[in-house]
Amino acid sequence: MYRISVIGLGKLGLCAAVCFALKGFKVIGVDIDIDKIEKINKGISPIEETGLAELLKKVKGNLKATADYDEAVLNSDVTFIVVATPSLADGSFSNEYLEKSLYKIGEVLKKKKAYHLVAVTSTVMPKTMDTVVRFTLEKISDKKCGRDFGIAYNPEFIALGSVIHDFLNPDFILIGEMNKRDGDILEVIYKKTCNNSPRFARMSPLNAEITKISLNCYITTKITFANSVASICENVKGADANVVLEALGMDSRIGVKYIKPGLGYGGPCFPRDNVAFSAFARSLETKAKLAEMVDEVNKDQIIRVVDKVKEILRKKQTASIGILGLSYKPNTPIIEDSQAINIVQLLVNEGYHINVYDPQAMRNASVVLGNRVKYAKNINDCLKNTDLGIILVPWNEFKDIDFKNLKKDFVLLDCWHIVKNNKIKIKYLGAGE
Repeated sequence: MYRISVIGLGKLGLCAAVCFALKGFKVIGVDIDIDKIEKINKGISPIEETGLAELLKKVKGNLKATADYDEAVLNSDVTFIVVATPSLADGSFSNEYLEKSLYKIGEVLKKKKAYHLVAVTSTVMPKTMDTVVRFTLEKISDKKCGRDFGIAYNPEFIALGSVIHDFLNPDFILIGEMNKRDGDILEVIYKKTCNNSPRFARMSPLNAEITKISLNCYITTKITFANSVASICENVKGADANVVLEALGMDSRIGVKYIKPGLGYGGPCFPRDNVAFSAFARSLETKAKLAEMVDEVNKDQIIRVVDKVKEILRKKQTASIGILGLSYKPNTPIIEDSQAINIVQLLVNEGYHINVYDPQAMRNASVVLGNRVKYAKNINDCLKNTDLGIILVPWNEFKDIDFKNLKKDFVLLDCWHIVKNNKIKIKYLGAGE
C-alpha cells in the first residue's frame, strides 16, 4: 500500500484525500488553513459537498491533516498537488500557488532518500510540467527527475456536487507520465480506489495537459450546440428542442450527456478552461476560433432568457418574478460564473420585483445580489403573489412544485424541461409557440 499525501484540502483535494483513505490508504493532507486542519482532524467537514461529512467520520483513522510539508512528504510515497491555479487576465492559469508548493516539496525531497512521486492534479497550461514542475523540483531538491523522484500530470474530471461519486467512478484516468514507473504507481493506486474499472489514458505530460483543457473545451461546445438548436426551435411554431436533442443523443457518435436544452455552462471549470484553450492557441500564434465562438455564444444565453421573460410579461407594466435556482448547477452552493445570477441581475435592472430561492446558494448569492431582491424561505414563498416563476437551475425538488395558491394568470418558465403539470401555464425554453 502506497502512502499518500495531498497538498491542498479544497473541494477536490479533501474529497480525493477522503476517497483514498476510504480504500485503506494512509493519507496526510496539507493545507495552510489551521481552522480547516483542526476540523478535519476532528472528523468535521469544513466544506459543503455531497457525502463528504459522512465519509470524513469513517476515515478518521486513515486521514490526518497538517500544515507541515516535512511530515507529509517524508511519511508518504506519492504526493498529489491539488492547489488553485487561478485564471490570469489573458485567460491562462497562474502557477503562483503551484510554485510555492513545489518549492516546499523540493526542500523536503532534498532530505529524502527514497524515490518519491509528485503528481500534479491542478489544471495547468500545456508545457507546465516540464518548464515549471520538473525544473523547480530539480533545482530546489538538487536531485534528478526519473532517478531520485518522479513527476506526473494527473488531472481529475469531476463536477462540484458529485465530486466523491465522480472520483470513485471515473470514465477514465488521465496520466501524463515522465516514465513507465510513475504511471504504474498511479495505476495501482486508482485500481484500488475506484469502484468501477476505468480505462487508463497514459501518455506524455504535454499530451495530458492538452487533453485536459481540450476535453472540457469539447464539452462546452456540445452544451453550446444544444442551446443553439434550442434557440432556433423557439422561433419555429410547434418545434420542441427537448424532443429534437433527445433524438440526437441516441446516436452513439453524439451521446446523451450535455446534449439538452437549458442555460449555458458556468462554474469554476468550464468557462475558464475554454478561455485557457484559446489563450494557449494565441501563445502559439494561432487561433482556437471554435473555442472563442463557443464562449461568445454561451454568454448570449443570458440575454436569450431575459428576452423570453420580457416577451411573456410584455402586457404587464409592473411584474413580480419568482426565481428558482441561483447556483451554477444543482447540488452545490457555488455561484461562480452562474448564469442564473447574471439573469437575476439583469431582471432587477429591468425593474422587475424579484423573489429568489435556492436550496444551498442563498448565502453566497446574498453577497452578490444584496438587498435588491427578496430572499424566500422555500419554493412556495418564492412563487407566492408572483406573475412569473422561472426555473433557472434543475434542482430535483423543483420537479414537484405545489401550484396551489398562485395567481390565476401565473406562468412558469421552465428552462430545463423538468416540470410536467397541466394545471398551470408552462413555457419551456427551447420550445416554439
